[in-house]
Amino acid sequence: MALNLEQKKAIVSEVAEVADKAFSAVAAEYRGLSVDEMTDLRVQARNAGVYLRVVKNSLARRAFEGTDFECMSEGLTGPLVLALSQEDPGSAARVINDFAKDNEKLEVKLVSIGGKLLDPGEIKTLAKMPTYDQAISMLMAVMKAPVEKLARTMNEVPGKLVRTVAAVKDAKQAA
Repeated sequence: MALNLEQKKAIVSEVAEVADKAFSAVAAEYRGLSVDEMTDLRVQARNAGVYLRVVKNSLARRAFEGTDFECMSEGLTGPLVLALSQEDPGSAARVINDFAKDNEKLEVKLVSIGGKLLDPGEIKTLAKMPTYDQAISMLMAVMKAPVEKLARTMNEVPGKLVRTVAAVKDAKQAA
C-alpha cells in the first residue's frame, strides 16, 4: 500500500519525536519472521516501554536527522524494525536480544546510544545495563556500606567493654 505525502510526513514526525526523547536505538532485520512472531515481539516491546516500528528506510533517515541516531542513517538498508528505548538505555537492546535468542531470523544490524554507533555484537553489553531502579539501588548500597561499617564499629566499642568486664568477673569468681 502506497503512502501519500501527508501519511509520510506524519510517520516521519512521529518517529522523529520518539527518537528525540529516546536513550538508545536498535535496528534489526526481521526477514523470515512470521506475523505471530512479530506480534510477539511488539507485545514484549510494549511491555518493556520500547517504541517498535517498521518504517521505510528513507523515512527513518529523515526522522533521524538532527537526533542522536543520525549516525545510523547509512546502515538503514533492507527490511528493518526500529526499536527505541524510552525508559532506560538498555530496554530496547534487552527486548531485541532476548527475542533474537529464540528467533535466529531476527538479526541485529545497528545499535546506537548517545549519538555513537556501536558494533551489533555489543547489543549484549547494552542489554546488561541496569535499569534506572537497579542503578539507584546499586548506588544506595554503595552509599550505605560505609555508614553501616561505622555503625558496627561504634557498636563494637561498648560490646568489647562488656565482654572484658564479664571476663574479669568470671576470672574473679574462678579464683
